[in-house]
Parts: sequence; structure tokens; C-alpha cells
Amino acid sequence: MPTRLTQYRLCPRSRSIRLALAEYGVEVTLLDENPWEWRKGFLAKNPAGEMPVLEYDNGLTLCGAYSISEFIGDEPLPSATVMGPKPPPLFPGNREDRAEVRRLADWYHGKFDREVSRELLNEKVYQTMQPSGGAAPDPAVLRAVRANLRYHLAYTGYLADARRWLAGDDLSFADFAAAAHISIVDYLGEMPWHEYPAVKAWYQKIKSRPSFRALLADRVPGCTPPLAYSNLDF
Repeated sequence: MPTRLTQYRLCPRSRSIRLALAEYGVEVTLLDENPWEWRKGFLAKNPAGEMPVLEYDNGLTLCGAYSISEFIGDEPLPSATVMGPKPPPLFPGNREDRAEVRRLADWYHGKFDREVSRELLNEKVYQTMQPSGGAAPDPAVLRAVRANLRYHLAYTGYLADARRWLAGDDLSFADFAAAAHISIVDYLGEMPWHEYPAVKAWYQKIKSRPSFRALLADRVPGCTPPLAYSNLDF
């Protein structure tokens, strides 16, 4: 049985792991899960009810972006799985460098998720998927989320201005975590790109990587992204 990743196409944590796996040339079968359903079958895989979940054919099951990213980063890759250039380490550099990667991954998967991604998804996607047809987005919630977003984009721009990549000189899992969340904001039409040129320049670099192509092809029924979402020269 092939390696399987249970995910939702607009789940930022799932997207960060998909980017990491694609960079490492690891092919997986994607199993779609709706996060608002809380299915018993999925809770049996991960009692926390959170995605992603990675299942290997030897029976190993890994739950959550932190567990999976650390496992991938530590796992030696068989030479047969690596095509072309050696993939970048997910946690590069010395001990201090790796700590900074983990700090930023936690920033985006924690603080950014709580203050921006989760609320946007709930207001603009999850509520519309309810059997009752859902409610329209709450304008007060959207105003608060947009204010939070500008705070996070200003910080991301500061990092992008000061460093080659967000955590330092090397591409890392911090970039995948940040790009996963920003890609969701972009999909939902909420990215004020013209206000944050440093963020745009950094995002263009990572968006142009082959590992990003599958994310740009994702579509969710009833929620169409802006035309520029898939455009590399946006």
C-alpha cells in the first residue's frame, strides 16, 4: 500500500507537509478529509482531530505537521527516491539556526493560524459547507482578521528584507509553513500584495519551485481563487 497523507486541500499544515514531501521526492496518495465533519474514522487515526496524518506502508502513522516534518527531516532518503539535485534540509544549519526554523514554523502554524488562517477558513469556507447552507461571513470577524493579517505580513516582510530566506540563508521548513498559510490567504482573495513588496518577492521565489505546482492546481468546490493565484508572475 502506498504512503498516504490524510489532508484537506486548504489546510495550511497539510500544505506545508505536501511541500516538504514534494521537495524530497516522496510520492504520496492524498486522502481528502473535511475538517468540519469530525468523522469517527479520522479520529481513530488521530484522536486530536487535526491534519495532516501520514501513513507508511509498514504501519507507521505520524500525526501533525510538527511530528511529520521532524521525521522527514531526520529520515535518510534512499538514493532511488531523489531525482536531480539533493533536496534542501528542512532544518538546516547549526543548533541555533535550527532553533530559529522551529520558532518560525511554530509562529506560522501557531500564531498566524489562530489569528488569520483558521478564522478566514471558518468564515469563508467551512461555514458554507454546512448542510444548512451556512451563514455569510461576519464582517466584524473579517475586519479583525485583516488587521491581524497586516501585522503578520509586516513581520514576514521584515524577515524577507533581512534574510535570503525567512529563517536565514537557506530554504527551510519555516518557508514552507509560512508559504502554506499565505497561499491560503491568497486563495481566499485576501492578500494585499501591493502593500508588502518584500513578502511578494519572497513568495514568488517559493511559488516558482516545482514542489508548489500541485498546490496551485488545488481547487475546492464552491470556492474559486482569484486568477492571479496560479500565476507565477502576479
